[in-house]
Amino acid sequence: MTEPIIQARQVEKFYAQSRDARIQVIAPTDLAICPGEIVALLGPSGSGKSTLLRMLSGLSRPSAGIVQWHGQDLAFTQPNVSIVFQSFALFPWLTVLENVEAPLKARGMEATDRHRRSLRILDTVGLDGFEAAYPRELSGGMRQRVGFARALVVEPEVLFMDEPFSALDVLTADNLRGELLELWQKKTIPTKAIFLVTHNIEEAVLLADRIIVLGRNPGHVRTDFKVALAQPRERKDAAFTALVDYIYKVLTQPDVVPAEMPVLSGGRRIRDQRQMRYEMLPHARPGGIAGLLELIIDFAGRTDIYRLADELGFEIDDLFPIVEAAQLLGFLRIEEGDAAITPEGRAYAESEILRQKELFRQAAVDHVLLLRQITRALANKSDHSVPEEFFLDMLDEQFSGDECRRQLETAISWGRYAELFDWDDSRRRFVQAEHEHEETEDRTPEPAP
Repeated sequence: MTEPIIQARQVEKFYAQSRDARIQVIAPTDLAICPGEIVALLGPSGSGKSTLLRMLSGLSRPSAGIVQWHGQDLAFTQPNVSIVFQSFALFPWLTVLENVEAPLKARGMEATDRHRRSLRILDTVGLDGFEAAYPRELSGGMRQRVGFARALVVEPEVLFMDEPFSALDVLTADNLRGELLELWQKKTIPTKAIFLVTHNIEEAVLLADRIIVLGRNPGHVRTDFKVALAQPRERKDAAFTALVDYIYKVLTQPDVVPAEMPVLSGGRRIRDQRQMRYEMLPHARPGGIAGLLELIIDFAGRTDIYRLADELGFEIDDLFPIVEAAQLLGFLRIEEGDAAITPEGRAYAESEILRQKELFRQAAVDHVLLLRQITRALANKSDHSVPEEFFLDMLDEQFSGDECRRQLETAISWGRYAELFDWDDSRRRFVQAEHEHEETEDRTPEPAP
């Protein structure tokens, strides 16, 4: 078996809040980067993708566990890595050539040598003739080429990339992906491994030899598999589409492992690393859910959310929470990578406001444990009110302190919209909705005469 260049053993990241409390960002995780592979890391916002990259590259120390570089503790070595960031991060007062020379100058390389190597890498990435230009004179694509040249000029053994194409238009991004893949396959660059953080599913399937998908709260590996597709890859190929659909299902069903999983070497199948007691409430507003459902109705009730985001110019991470919320409430189904509206979802989207509230109320009680618990607690309490701390204490067993509050804020937003309960902000208490209280009183049997 090939020895890994970088190996993480039970690494985790957390931030202490008090003596006995902490915010867990990354759960204990094992991960290896081996020679000859492009690894793509996918995950929803807040899953810790960039945090994990920073720990693997040595920019950040793990809170626990160890990261090794060729078997040695990364903290005590000088890893030969470089990073391409989402923002171009160029020095505006330096020319293209001077920007590329900067890391070599920092390493103490002689002027003649660094000048010669920088010119060679600029030629490799298609920037010959622009050596004397300043960043302000370049397009976004050309500035990112400078970023690639600056990262590659140090001849890194591992090249890390954090959303390197997300700030570019579609055609420019496609062009740069193709050129990077060509450099990699022809071994024009000495880099032995590439680690790519992305939110673009198709980008991961186009480039990667191996794909890792993270879950969140805290960040953890949900699936890690080899991509058994030959290069070059065609987006319209059935195997390509099937893999995109599989990843899409993993991302949009955070607490369910799809039945059809890619098989790893040795025939192992991946299993989810945890079972949640509470559903993770996506931070989406009822109005946003209704808006998404209306859009899907306009697409004949079924669409690929990833492509919908692309067509509307949205970031897919912005749509995922709304998709997850609609799915949690039973308004959407995920089928073969597409989002299909359910009869309940269609009724909700097409109803008048008062009827929408009724449908949302029923769906919330049927599908969301926390909202069901809040309404039942209020109904059974003699004064029909419960302090928020009661529910925060229960959520604290599963979520970080900040996420507990975000979960409760979402529950309050949904519950008030659906008129399941009222919220007394001054006392930080849930209060039974007035009409619910009246209905409860009306149902109380009269004493026998």
